[in-house]
Amino acid sequence: MAKVYLICGKICSGKSTYAKELKREKHAVVLSVDDIMIAIFGLYAGDKHDLYASRLRICLLNKAAEIAADGINVILDWGFWTADGREEARRFFEERGIRTELHYIKVADEDWERQIAKRNKEVEEGKTTAYIVDGNLKAKLLSRFEAPLRAELEVIVKK
Repeated sequence: MAKVYLICGKICSGKSTYAKELKREKHAVVLSVDDIMIAIFGLYAGDKHDLYASRLRICLLNKAAEIAADGINVILDWGFWTADGREEARRFFEERGIRTELHYIKVADEDWERQIAKRNKEVEEGKTTAYIVDGNLKAKLLSRFEAPLRAELEVIVKK
């Protein structure tokens, strides 16, 4: 039976890189809110960013359930920043008879700062397309991010 992998971690913690590795290992489809948001709106969706991202997550939950019901593993690469968000996703799939597995990308603060600086530089140089993590985005993340409790986790990946 197919499984849905929930990838949890701070912005710029290595989630997308890990999701690509897991994709090969699990023969899975990766669904990413950021990839779609950037494809549609570019790097700036304005004041409606959170609204659009929320709607997109709902759409992708349904698409993931459809894909998993067809026997294909799915990786949801969008952070799962809150305990409530993680629980809602688990419950959503459980109600449809689909197993989930939460993978937490845990990164030390010093390494996280280095990864942010590296990514910001690559974005500025046009080497990658991703969100710049400025002081405002970082503050927003830190005010919302709830690291998962050990009881929530199946896998911890230390970066």
